[in-house]
Amino acid sequence: MAQRPVRTVRTARTVLFILFDDVQSLDVTGPLEVFTGAERHTPGSYRVRTASLDGSPVRTSSGLTLVPDEALTRARAPHTLVVPGGRGTRRDDPELTDWLRTHAPRAERLVSVCTGAIPLAAAGLLDGRRVTTHWAYGDTLARHHPAVRVDPDPIYVRDGHVYTSAGVTSGIDLALALVEEDLGRDAALAVARHLVVFLRRPGNQAQFSAQLAAQTARREPLREVQHWITEHPDADLSVETLAARARLSPRHFARAFRADTGTTPGRYVDRVRLEHARRLLEDTADGVEEISRASGYGTPEAMRRAFLRALGTAPAEYRRRFRPASAH
Repeated sequence: MAQRPVRTVRTARTVLFILFDDVQSLDVTGPLEVFTGAERHTPGSYRVRTASLDGSPVRTSSGLTLVPDEALTRARAPHTLVVPGGRGTRRDDPELTDWLRTHAPRAERLVSVCTGAIPLAAAGLLDGRRVTTHWAYGDTLARHHPAVRVDPDPIYVRDGHVYTSAGVTSGIDLALALVEEDLGRDAALAVARHLVVFLRRPGNQAQFSAQLAAQTARREPLREVQHWITEHPDADLSVETLAARARLSPRHFARAFRADTGTTPGRYVDRVRLEHARRLLEDTADGVEEISRASGYGTPEAMRRAFLRALGTAPAEYRRRFRPASAH
């Protein structure tokens, strides 16, 4: 059988990664592997470069040494400028800030991974925009840069030509989304399969599972209720029923649950049910009606409203985008 010809493009998009001491290595290498993989799939699609301020090697937060291709002072304006995160972003670097303020607006796309949003914000490039970052630094970013609209929940966010992503591996998801935007779904899926990432996560997927987003309750009766909710998402999970399981009054239970976990019982139940439905959509061939019952929604319409409210996408679209292609 004749092999399918490899698609080529005439003009390569330059993708420039900024390097600095104490950068998070995976913030660089994860997205970089995506773009270089896309170049192998579609020759001529990308020209990937790395640069530090003076062109000198940098030492990552994990101890790796990265040798840049060039100095930022000599780099041409790229199509896509990527600012990774890491400990190095959490200390002031006036020279990098000045470079970003002067040169970053020339890029057609600005991209940050993890706390790479911090130097972009310091340069005034995120003012008035909706952005995300690593969950642990969302409050810090919002506090130091009140003109920036920080949404700590999604794994990545697009606002105009500015793309920001959450912690570490979410940079891979964002890079795959950019490849899909540039080259189409087939190219993005080919790269994802090569990296053993079955299918990229949609940007509005939450950074946390329900169990990670909420604290584990300190008190044993409340911990048991949390476990029971997780194991029985299709049960009656009203405050009255859960309070009875904890042998507390509904009012006392609701107050104690929030004090111990940092969230209300209702919000915790919503997260558990959404996560359960997502897993079934990703991992099974069950129909939407069956999944809605198993996840405690009762009807497909109730589940659809929950998905639209939390993820901005309907269950069928979520399954199409997130379930491994081999499972269809």
